Amino acid sequence: MENRKIPLGVFPDRSAEQISLLRYSKSACGVDFLLNTAESSEKRGWFDTDKRYKTDFFEFYFFRKAEGCLFLTGKKIELHDGMALVISPFQQQEWHVEMERLEYTFLVFQEEFVNQFLSDKYFMYRLQYCYQNDHPTHFDMDAGDMEPFLALLRRMKEELREPVADSYHLIVAYLYQFLLLFNRFYTKRFGLPSALPLNNYAYQYKQLLEKNICRNVRVNDYAEMMGISRVSLNKAVYREFGVSAIHLLKQRLLQEVKNDLLFTGLPVKEIAFRLHFSEPSHLMRFFKQQTGQTISEFLESAQAKLSKW
Repeated sequence: MENRKIPLGVFPDRSAEQISLLRYSKSACGVDFLLNTAESSEKRGWFDTDKRYKTDFFEFYFFRKAEGCLFLTGKKIELHDGMALVISPFQQQEWHVEMERLEYTFLVFQEEFVNQFLSDKYFMYRLQYCYQNDHPTHFDMDAGDMEPFLALLRRMKEELREPVADSYHLIVAYLYQFLLLFNRFYTKRFGLPSALPLNNYAYQYKQLLEKNICRNVRVNDYAEMMGISRVSLNKAVYREFGVSAIHLLKQRLLQEVKNDLLFTGLPVKEIAFRLHFSEPSHLMRFFKQQTGQTISEFLESAQAKLSKW
């Protein structure tokens, strides 16, 4: 592992026992920004740097050619030609690919890059494809649909290669347009709500779920944090995401359970304790209700899928 070249300005944090955290470093990446975009032929990806890892940045991929599979937060994604993929920060990844068979354009950036320019701290949580647990963040995308997004990435790359005084502002403008247009495309693709928000409650809730799901597993806890009633929170979440607050919480909690089962090696008893289930049997019942599988069936299925690669 130590002899492998880790490109794109990321390096592993080995404080975790089994899962490396790849952090974005603009100095190692050779740019002055917390953002980079390139072709796979220009910069090699890091899919083979570790068996299992997560990153502290957003990742967008537009695959022209692809073969292999990706395990992302417990779900197997078959890679193929003509697909787009979005990965939010800290999602656990395990790639099974041959790098020479991949041809793609990528965009990576830290949320801080956007927050430095925008005063809206919930902006990334407004985007339907970010921190999404109900709908896939990978889908088919033909060359015609990809081109407007690739054109914006080419403009970003021009500014990255030869930055001048206003390059930062132009890159942010291109990124802002890219993210919003991609959100329109994604929203239409999966038939998601697109009404103007009445308040920030739903986005604040989504942000709090990401930060507190291991400590707080009741909707009432989050409503109390936000200083609103559960009824008000549920109305806001349903308006923005088309699902209830409890559904959003259960899906995020399920993702955490799957991650623990697949990547930590913890027994069910310890996972139940960590995620505040009163009994291991309650965790097992929750898992069966949400997935239709027992935990044993889920693990056997995941192992069978993995053995094919």
